[in-house]
Amino acid sequence: MLNLEMKNNPSHELVPKRAEYAASLKTQKKQILICAGTGCVAGGSLNIYARLQEILKERGIKCSLVLEKEPHEESVGLKKSGCHGFCEMGPLLRIEPAGLLYIKVIVEDCEEIIEESIINDRVIERLVYHDQEGKAYEKQEEIPFYKQQTRVALEDCGRINAESIKEYIAVGGYSAVAKALFDMTPQQIVDEISEASLRGRGGGGFPTGRKWAQVLAQDSEIKYVVCNGDEGDPGAFMDRSMMEGDPHRVIEGMLIAGIATGAHYGYIYVRAEYPLAVERLQTAIQKAEEKGLLGKNILNSGFDFDLKISQGAGAFVCGEGSALTASIEGNRGMPRVKPPRTVEKGLFEKPTVLNNVETYCNVPPIINKGAAWYKTIGPDKNHGTKAFALTGNVMNTGLIEVPMGTPLRKVIFDIGGGVKGGEFKAVQIGGPSGGCLCINPSEDHLNLQLDFDSLKKVGAMIGSGGLVVMNDKSCMVEVARFFMNFTQNESCGKCIPCREGTKRKLELITDICEGRGTMQHITLLEELSETISATALCGLGKTAASPVVSTMKYFRDEYIAHVVDKKCPAGQCKALVTLQIDPELCKGCSKCSRVCPVGAISGEIKKPFKIDTTKCIKCGACKEGCPFHAVKEV
Repeated sequence: MLNLEMKNNPSHELVPKRAEYAASLKTQKKQILICAGTGCVAGGSLNIYARLQEILKERGIKCSLVLEKEPHEESVGLKKSGCHGFCEMGPLLRIEPAGLLYIKVIVEDCEEIIEESIINDRVIERLVYHDQEGKAYEKQEEIPFYKQQTRVALEDCGRINAESIKEYIAVGGYSAVAKALFDMTPQQIVDEISEASLRGRGGGGFPTGRKWAQVLAQDSEIKYVVCNGDEGDPGAFMDRSMMEGDPHRVIEGMLIAGIATGAHYGYIYVRAEYPLAVERLQTAIQKAEEKGLLGKNILNSGFDFDLKISQGAGAFVCGEGSALTASIEGNRGMPRVKPPRTVEKGLFEKPTVLNNVETYCNVPPIINKGAAWYKTIGPDKNHGTKAFALTGNVMNTGLIEVPMGTPLRKVIFDIGGGVKGGEFKAVQIGGPSGGCLCINPSEDHLNLQLDFDSLKKVGAMIGSGGLVVMNDKSCMVEVARFFMNFTQNESCGKCIPCREGTKRKLELITDICEGRGTMQHITLLEELSETISATALCGLGKTAASPVVSTMKYFRDEYIAHVVDKKCPAGQCKALVTLQIDPELCKGCSKCSRVCPVGAISGEIKKPFKIDTTKCIKCGACKEGCPFHAVKEV
């Protein structure tokens, strides 16, 4: 936090305002934080918020919906917070200062919450988290899902009112901007970010300080700062949660980038499919302008910075830098040949700083606490933390943040609570540009450290941070087909290797999944993968083959089973599954024939029935409907 005496700017007003807002926050004897991230909103959290407000009013309890200046009496703060992270257990409700976390809250629980926890300071046992052994965890920080995490970018997400600039300032917000403006030169800011070894959290892991230094060195009156909030990877929602839950942190990081590089204009590129993020960002920008933290003469420093939102149409390719800037300009989002790079000619052909949401969220704590502090987290050259969206066949899905270098095993089993529905088989990391991690005779990826360099060695990448866990019932050939289908649909079509190559690869892998594959299909997949990676125009095209390459490397036996034996070991590829009725188990009840939509099953009552495989469409209705489990997949 800044000194109360701003030697370089006596008229600076941020510090006294911070003291005022912090004092107001302390008058709230209790705070009820309702998770208002997209997931919990979909689960009805806004209805819970509205009902709690009604009950507090009915009970005559003073309720603060916004941070007021020195209320005359103590109140209960009722707030819409950002994502708490524990999405599997939503809607979530946190009560401060006790640190209570209630899970799977419904509207009908609201009366009891006010009566027991707000009025009488009692814990509602049934609403707290219980592990598989039945142990109860009242406080959020004690739950294994949270206890194993280290939050830096997500530090305030879920802990303050996501729509309040006053609360953000009260907990130290914009102090890093003030420090950058009054206590540091642009070069010192760049040096601090460089010394911290902050690497871009959007996928490639390019050193942020080096990028900023390149833009600072450009001789141009006009420069831009751009935030990539497009986040197109399937299953990824880290950036969305940060924009929804802590929009001022994103703005502060971008503002510091502008101060460091001499840029006076900024754009946040966010997909229109994130309406809540767009709304929260718009509100945050408006409030920051009102407080003199954006626009002309920020904090009476003489520095100007204007920030706008640009909404994208959800094209995956617009996650690529040159395609993103083209989209902001109003053109079709398509990558261009490099050089020149974005730092030289980016948005409107001007030098541009382009980082993703999470990268900017790491900037304020580095400026406030210093590079030396940041480097205490994570291994060498991979400092800091990384946010992941943990999804798939795992007990505890949600948004997590862990130090770089955290073993995969710890993420899945300690934080994630283990694999659901079977044994561990693989993790898809990095989305369509990433690869699979698994256990095989030669490698144990569960012990692999999750950082840029370690993942690169095994042919994978962090990407934006999606982690999709798969159990032993997952077909890795189908997984590869899913990602290839996604990539092919999202290809911009500009370069032939990506446009035609991904289409052909999808055809080949579809043939394999549907029983038409041969060993020649596998050979062609390998050749096409090499060609596309070597000749595609942009980074997205160059990595398009990664899911196929990694699954073929670690699960080649599954590919061979599909093309040689015409079997899917996981039983997921329906075209390779044959349904048969076990005559020893069949009681001749005829239920299977009655539910068959194509009349492929015949027989006599009280005698074993049979399936005509030439008519069978393998829908599985007979298997689901058989009360004696006589229908088998072979």
